Amino acid sequence: MILEKSEKILEKCSLCNNCLGRAFGMLGKSTNYIRGKSIRLVLNMEREARGMSTFEEPEKCELCGNIFKKTEYFARLCYDKAQRLGIEFESFLVGSRFPKEIMDKEKQLWEEFELEFSEPINREFNREVGKFLEVLFQKPVDKENPDIIFIIDPYNERIELQIKPLYIYGKYRKLVRGIPQTPLKGFKESVASIICKPFSKATKGKCIFHGAGREDVDVRMLGNGRPFVVEIKKPIKRKINLEKIAQEINQSKKVGVLDLKFINREEMKKILTSNHKKEYEALVYIEEGITAEDVKKVVEKLQNCTIYQRTPKRVLRRRADIVRVRKVYDVKAEIIDNKHFKLRLITDGGLYIKELISGDNGRTTPSVSEILGKKAWCEKLDVLNILDDKVKTL
Repeated sequence: MILEKSEKILEKCSLCNNCLGRAFGMLGKSTNYIRGKSIRLVLNMEREARGMSTFEEPEKCELCGNIFKKTEYFARLCYDKAQRLGIEFESFLVGSRFPKEIMDKEKQLWEEFELEFSEPINREFNREVGKFLEVLFQKPVDKENPDIIFIIDPYNERIELQIKPLYIYGKYRKLVRGIPQTPLKGFKESVASIICKPFSKATKGKCIFHGAGREDVDVRMLGNGRPFVVEIKKPIKRKINLEKIAQEINQSKKVGVLDLKFINREEMKKILTSNHKKEYEALVYIEEGITAEDVKKVVEKLQNCTIYQRTPKRVLRRRADIVRVRKVYDVKAEIIDNKHFKLRLITDGGLYIKELISGDNGRTTPSVSEILGKKAWCEKLDVLNILDDKVKTL
């Protein structure tokens, strides 16, 4: 069957040994070149015995144009580009972009001669270039999760690099007020810019900051810190010293980071979609004055209380106008003076604390203003801790 089909194929098309062998590429464990050379040898022996002309390997293959004679050349192009850029990686993969007309021609060949065990041209090309690169780099091909992919356009001799991103998890503390989490017009720096600068410098890649939630510009993030992930796109350097980067960030005295570690994309998704309870401390101002009875009433009413909160007016431009249901789990309060008291809260994530205090003209209920029947404002607010779901009391 193989010799009969090969004879019919070669009567119509002048194929190199690689393309002939690839027509039966899923049979046996040899390379396509050796398989094709062997088929041609046996077929020619039979044709000579019958007094017929033989099928010599053509000077130029009608299908691939002799591209397989240049696999080592393309491997060296990939190697030279990686060396020139100084890219760090532990594993790689080779991909390619073959012209549509060649892919279509190969498919027509399969269909015409009913080739059930053929292999696509790009798969063989990728594998053969990869063999040379494994020797040059002394690093393995990884088909599942490579650090870098070399995409070759063989007929235009172009090499494109696809570099796997780096993902670094950590927690940040925002130690001062007046800094947004991400870049904002009117502010020279942000939590993201302070954290990303040393990462970009160390990796020579593009740094993208992902926070697990955010706090307002005038709110500090203290305690055990807020989880975040730094995503580094197209990193040239992968072997970076996280401890040294943490020290550089912490020297800002504005933002501190801790618990830095490498993670994968799946872990990043889980971190950024988790919704944890939070511990807050607010300085509340009551213009009409506050008494011990008032403070006690606030604690009693808010303890284990369900809050119905319509989207605050101040964020309506970027948030849907809906009613969110959140819970306050634990409350403590302490009078500071006759117009101020300190309020400690443990609540569900996503509860707007400033509006829990002011009431936002009735859009949040109950609120401190509603409970006391007096106008209340949040003068200062700090996020003290991002809590494990099991922690519910102060």
